[in-house]
Amino acid sequence: MLFKVAILAALINSVAGHMAMSEPCPRFSPNCANKPPLPAGVSDYDYSIKSPVPYDGPLMKSDIPWPESATTWTAGQPATVKFQPGGAAHGGGHCQFSISYDNGKTAAVVHEVLQHCFFSGASGGNGADIFEYTFPLPATMPSSDNALLIWTWVNAVGNREFYANSATLKI
Repeated sequence: MLFKVAILAALINSVAGHMAMSEPCPRFSPNCANKPPLPAGVSDYDYSIKSPVPYDGPLMKSDIPWPESATTWTAGQPATVKFQPGGAAHGGGHCQFSISYDNGKTAAVVHEVLQHCFFSGASGGNGADIFEYTFPLPATMPSSDNALLIWTWVNAVGNREFYANSATLKI
């Protein structure tokens, strides 16, 4: 019986996955209420969006331009990024929020959280207590109909893994 409970707990934890953005809706996410349509030639959403970036894989899962932006942000104003609850936060770690104007080839960091991403202080646990970050956008940001928000995260506890999501924005 104890073995069955352990197997069930492991399966539940594997389904929960890790952390992923929910707003703005990341490219390829099947989990957003207001997800933009897939680009032409792309047939399915990414059901492994909470998985780490492969060590030999690209940071961006696709360089296909997205047909619509997930949201609109205004230079000089606060921007908010939200995360799906229930994922494994692995004790925090470092996360960054960057903006790209060339579909992810280059990016500039606009906000970072060192050591305690998803936590209000030091933690060795998996249950996050922060699911939303609001930060000011630089007033000098150029406008664009196709800017890219890139969220990256390196966890603090367990195997060091690298996670990333991106969302197309209008600025």
